[in-house]
Amino acid sequence: MVFGDLGNISNQSGNNRHKVFVSYHHANDQGYRNHFEEMFANQFNIMVSKSVQIGDIDPYLSTDRIRQKIRDEYLRDSTVTVVLIGSQTWQRKHVDWEISSSIRQTQFNPRSGLIGILLPTYPRANSNHYDKNTIPPRLYDNIQCGFAKIYNWSNDASLVQSWIHEAFQRRNKEIPDNSYPSFSNNRSGERWQ
Repeated sequence: MVFGDLGNISNQSGNNRHKVFVSYHHANDQGYRNHFEEMFANQFNIMVSKSVQIGDIDPYLSTDRIRQKIRDEYLRDSTVTVVLIGSQTWQRKHVDWEISSSIRQTQFNPRSGLIGILLPTYPRANSNHYDKNTIPPRLYDNIQCGFAKIYNWSNDASLVQSWIHEAFQRRNKEIPDNSYPSFSNNRSGERWQ
């Protein structure tokens, strides 16, 4: 359910697949990220994963160096960023930085498409609604301006492939909103507003 070229590769069935960077809360949602990649990159071959794995980046590097490594070593070669949204994803500074870097067009790093996928662990009483204050604020701004969309988790490969392809097509048709102040630290609390 919806609320709201370069890097294009053909798989064995002739369908297009894209280079996808997955942004998520590493401590809470690693299992879903692993499942997402196993299903859609390995089993169904609808995407090429460009994600950061646990241990890939030294957490003791400076903030600027971490941002640069994410942008230059992982996002640079991706064409779509998928944000897996669990109960605390909005609080993570790295998720904010990854969204910000992926939607910025620079000389060496082209803009990526952007989607959010609400995980089964995302807290809500009704699967047809989400609380804007419990998803990453930069993602929310981009849903509002039409650059990004948000979906419920699905194991349907053709559906997920269509979401990714639509985000790929939107990336140069819509103007993203990158005006939200960048996180300097992880946040706490139940809502960002």
